[in-house]
Amino acid sequence: MYTIEMAYARMRELQDQANRSRAHRPAEPRPAVRARFARAKKR
Repeated sequence: MYTIEMAYARMRELQDQANRSRAHRPAEPRPAVRARFARAKKR
């Protein structure tokens, strides 16, 4: 039986894993991401 507690624990594991992997990346966004946001704001 799969309980909501098990689902919540799994969600927390995935969130922690995502946070750890994000910590290794540079904080500066890629130029393409910045350009896309700049274009979106002009509209």
